[in-house]
Order: sequence, then structure tokens, then C-alpha cells
Amino acid sequence: MNDQANPVPASVSFRDALLVWARIGCLSFGGPAGQIALMHRELVERRRWISESRFLHALNYCMLLPGPEAQQLATYIGWLMHRTAGGLAAGLFFIVPGCLVMLSLSVLYATAGDVPLIAALFFGLKAAVLAIVVEAVLRIGRRALRNRTMVLVAVAAFVAIYAFAVPFPAIVLAAACVGVVGRHLAPAAFPIPAEIRAGPDTDHVVDAALARGELTHTQPSVRRACVVVAVASILWIAPVLGLTAWLGADAVIARQSVFFSQAAMVTFGGAYAVLAYVAQRVVEDFHWLTPGQMLDGLGLAETTPGPLILVVQFVAFQAAYQHQIGLSPLAAGVLGSFVTVWVTFVPCFLWIFSVPRGSKRCGTIAVCRPRCRPSRRQSSA
Repeated sequence: MNDQANPVPASVSFRDALLVWARIGCLSFGGPAGQIALMHRELVERRRWISESRFLHALNYCMLLPGPEAQQLATYIGWLMHRTAGGLAAGLFFIVPGCLVMLSLSVLYATAGDVPLIAALFFGLKAAVLAIVVEAVLRIGRRALRNRTMVLVAVAAFVAIYAFAVPFPAIVLAAACVGVVGRHLAPAAFPIPAEIRAGPDTDHVVDAALARGELTHTQPSVRRACVVVAVASILWIAPVLGLTAWLGADAVIARQSVFFSQAAMVTFGGAYAVLAYVAQRVVEDFHWLTPGQMLDGLGLAETTPGPLILVVQFVAFQAAYQHQIGLSPLAAGVLGSFVTVWVTFVPCFLWIFSVPRGSKRCGTIAVCRPRCRPSRRQSSA
């Protein structure tokens, strides 16, 4: 795509951004790989809202945070463009369509109980999702695997997670260590990508606005961070305390709110990393779901828009529907699912809004780029 085919707009209105975020939220099938590829295609290539290097820096930062990296990436870019309102809009549009679909499917699953029918309805969609994921893997692989050394690292990571069930966070940490050490010992085998080495350009909406000094909200503010942490913490913890006081600490919905609040703090590595942990606790420790039900929930999450971690909404609905005492099954399921979604995603906004400047530093600190001094524009983002 050339510049004439995709001219850079001087700015993007909040209304136009809402339409794009709504489109992304409704089309975000295929898990993190497909969702990130979709955002890259829409925001970097097609609309040129943000540069390649700044997109990669933001993605690196979001992958270091607990929670779904694709949803947090959308939140961060929305915040860059239109402050807190933009971040909330982007993040919510990324969640809400999938949340509503998953709620509907959870109700159907619990009340109809006809899993073969559900499988038949989504058989064609599963094939389409598989195609999206394969295309995303090929697309990202061509961009990231630049030499034989990187291919070997990727193969080793695949063997470790597939053949030896090595935890995903351990693989990410090991790969990062290999990159840091390899960059110092054999820099030719671990080159810095040209687009990162050159730094962000001003041929994109966000980068141009940063260069002009218009995005003043990107400047660090301890006061703002403290306000965000205080407000988000209240919003996060209040439902947990309220449910515990109302239903009792032993109630399934109250236990769900506590468990998924804890999970939101430790889910590093994205949805794929946390699914095994959630499945183990839900099936083996709490006995809320059977292994078959857990697999059905994962299958539905794979074939609906939104973050893959929305499988926890299915888990919460089924557990509350089957085990909650004192409420009708349907009311318990709906309440449990919404509370779980709330305590899962409120922390995601907290991480982004409280420390938003971290993303640009991921590619500029000395340990990551020992031979490349950050430009003035990079340090101003």
C-alpha cells in the first residue's frame, strides 16, 4: 500500500474512532494472534493511525502485563488517541460484543444442553477461525523470524510447550533471556529490526501528534496514576466485598469473584498461559465444571469474537447455574458471568491507565537496545 492509496489524516475524530473500534470488536476472532494481526492491518497499514515501531513497542509492553494483551493493546492505542475516554471505548468495544455472544451461548448450553447442535452451528466458523489463525501465524512469522537463529528459538519454544508442557511464562522468560544475552554475545544473529532502529516516523496520526507536542496526557503524572489506582481499585474490589456480604463467603458467586480477581493479578503471558491454570482450579480443585464442560467452553471462546479469556465467563455462568443456592439458576448464571467479566477486565484498564508510558520504554532501555540510542521523538512518546 502506498501513501497515495492511504493518505494520512490530520486527525481522527472520536466518532470515527468509535466506529473503527466497534468494527474491530465485532471481527476479533481467532484469539490473540488473529486479533493483533487485525489491529495491525486496520490501524498501521490501512488507516495509518500509528507507526509500525510504536505499535510493536506498545505490544511488547502489553505482553509484559497480566491479562489479555490484544485487549490491552487496543485500550492503550485508544488512550493515546483520545485520552481516557478513548481507552475505555476501545477496550470496551473489544470486550462487549464477545461478552454478549458468550452469554447467549452459555444460556443456550445450560438450558438446551444440545452440544452437538452447537458444534454443528459453529463448524463452519471454526474452519474460518483456523484460517485466520494460520494467516496470522504466517504473517507474524515472516515479520519476526528474520534469520536461522530466530527460527531455532521459535522451534525450541514450540517443542518445549508441545512436547514437554513447559509453562508458557517460563518459555517467554527463557526466550527473552536468550535475546538479551544473544544480542550482546552475537549481535549479528539478533539484529535490531530496521523499523525499531529508525524510531517512530511522523507519517502516522499518533506519531505526528506526539512530534507536535499535542498529546500532553502522555506525560508522566504521579497524581494521575494515584487517582487511577484508587478509583480502579474501588471499582474492582467493591463488587467482591458486596457479594461476599450478601451471599456469604462460601457462595459460589462470591468465591468466583475472589478467584478470578486473584487470577487477574497473575495471568502473565496472555489467555493461553492462564487457561491451564484456570482449568486445573475449576475442574480439579473447585469441582465447578467437568473436563468436558471446560473443553466445550474453550471451543465456544475460540469461535466467538473478543478475548479468548472470555472462556472464564462461560465457566462462571455454568458454575453459578449449577451450584449457586438461593437464586434461580438463570439469575445466578447471569450474575456470576457478569461479575467474573468485571473482575477480570477492570484490572486491565488499571494497568494501562496507571502506567501508560511504559510501552515506549520497552524498546529504548539499554538492555534491549545496547547499540541504538533512542531518538528525541521516541523519548517524547
